[in-house]
Amino acid sequence: MERDKLLDKYRKVRQTSIEMTTPLQPEDYRIQTMDDVSPPWWNLGHTSWFFARNVLEAAGEYKIQDREFDYVLNSYYESLGDRVPRSDRGKLTRPTTEEILRYRKSIDSSDSRMANVILNASEETFRKLESIIIIGLHHEQQHQELFVTEIKHILARLSPNLRRPYHERQLDTRTIEVPKAQFVPFEAGLYDFGNIEEEWCWDCELPVHKYYLCDFKLMNRLVTNREYMEFIDDGGYKNPLLWFANGWEKIKEKGWEAPLYWEKKDGQWMVWTLSGMQKVDLDEPVCHVSFYEAAAFAEWTSQTYERWKGARLPTEREWEHAARKSALRKDGNFFEAGRFHPAPASDRESSLVQMFGDVWEWTSNHFEPYPGYKPFQGALVEYNSKFMNNQRVLRGGSCATPKDEIRISNRNFWSPLTRFQFTGIRLAWDL
Repeated sequence: MERDKLLDKYRKVRQTSIEMTTPLQPEDYRIQTMDDVSPPWWNLGHTSWFFARNVLEAAGEYKIQDREFDYVLNSYYESLGDRVPRSDRGKLTRPTTEEILRYRKSIDSSDSRMANVILNASEETFRKLESIIIIGLHHEQQHQELFVTEIKHILARLSPNLRRPYHERQLDTRTIEVPKAQFVPFEAGLYDFGNIEEEWCWDCELPVHKYYLCDFKLMNRLVTNREYMEFIDDGGYKNPLLWFANGWEKIKEKGWEAPLYWEKKDGQWMVWTLSGMQKVDLDEPVCHVSFYEAAAFAEWTSQTYERWKGARLPTEREWEHAARKSALRKDGNFFEAGRFHPAPASDRESSLVQMFGDVWEWTSNHFEPYPGYKPFQGALVEYNSKFMNNQRVLRGGSCATPKDEIRISNRNFWSPLTRFQFTGIRLAWDL
């Protein structure tokens, strides 16, 4: 990438993170509602620290005052030193939010150190650091998605009379009928998987490799709230025979009885959104369900409907093959739309819809390395490879995912208990 274009991209991504905090009150910056949710001040600081520690230090631009932030802003990089425990980020009153913003400005101002490195570093130094800068920008865009899901969780934890929307956007009312659930067949064969399109990608999307798929069918759209409500009404959360043991233990521990953010008022299911409380739209994709809920729904569907007997979650390679074979446009409801909420399916031009955006789709796969996997080098070896254990793979992106992160080969991963992300369900069947 040309230097001036890289700097423009850098400034745009960094400014977007600041603009996202505009609706926040000062107190909102400091709250951590659970271990997986970092307070907004920390996200602003950590994404700045990434560039300071991985780019500025290598370019000789790291200052002694920058080291004051190493302990508090390091996320999980053991090779880069000690760090504050993740669960304690919301317990800290220092550095203040103003100190974090000044730290960020020292890295980002028009005559900042990052601008100097990008524009004025020697060609040899720039070529060594260019890929790390690009990784840092994609890393920050991942944190922008995290911010959307984290601030939703933070605001939801307030008492109902104190909740305020993150933004006042009125969610669209759709009048187009949702496509009927159908099952699109795909033939068995030996296919290529991974970053075939040769776009920028994370190390876990490589190398391209071959894998044999049996005949399968994939649901043409995402599972809707209407369909999931049938599962609830039929006692899905009360039947242990539908659940993996870990999921059933969590139900007993937490008392789950519906997706996260659903609340029943006067017999009506309501849902907390970033636009405030809304009636559950039956045609929208079900959202904020864990892997265990998705798997239990698939099992319930298989047992309840003869025509859907054998329903299951797709494998990640089935999902990838279907998306690539169908030559789908990477259009959808993404971060840039500003809706931050899934929308009903309405596209009838393709046999498969909602493959990109709206909700991340749980697959049956554990997050594991592809054959011949080689992680990023240096400290970035810890970016993905250390998490290849006890995680499940999701595909497709969500309404909070920036378009730059939407790729057919993109592999997201979360603990199977995760609910605060925009996560949903698409079913598959064996032919």
